[in-house]
Amino acid sequence: MTFLTPERRTTLLRVLSFLAVVAISVWIFSIRDKASELAAFGYPGIFIISLLANATVILPAPGVAVVFAMGGIFNPLIVGIVAGIGSGIGELSGYLAGYSGQAVIERGDIYNKIHPYIVKYGPATLFVLAAIPNPFFDLGGIAAGALKMPIRTFLLWCILGKIVKMLLFAYAGYYSIDWVTQFMK
Repeated sequence: MTFLTPERRTTLLRVLSFLAVVAISVWIFSIRDKASELAAFGYPGIFIISLLANATVILPAPGVAVVFAMGGIFNPLIVGIVAGIGSGIGELSGYLAGYSGQAVIERGDIYNKIHPYIVKYGPATLFVLAAIPNPFFDLGGIAAGALKMPIRTFLLWCILGKIVKMLLFAYAGYYSIDWVTQFMK
């Protein structure tokens, strides 16, 4: 008889995934003030900032503020796409939290409102939650992980929605520079 039965292995993987998500969230939250320094690295810096800012679960990080600012400096189309891809990949932390520790969140009122939409409309719900600025996407990612949505499906719709949102912020940053200069004249 082996010590790691399939059930124990699954439990161990879930616990390790949950601990990794918590550790990443705490670390990213602790370095949030240094995000602007990464922007000096151009598009790769924007990608990393977006990835890290969205790798937190529930804790806030300054990702969209950097995208807004960088949209005024770099090409806003590329900023939006790079930031959207980084953001979408960063959201895997919420997915893993759902896969590993869904029982912790399942009791939340907002989670209970989002969960049925993920069950019924899955990808479309993820896309909408990712595309609009709101603090609830993590709960959608957690629900997708808890429901064992295929990771490819999760990433595709999450990244597409995040690209839409980041394009809006990047272009808002781009056009705000023009607006401010017109206002100053």
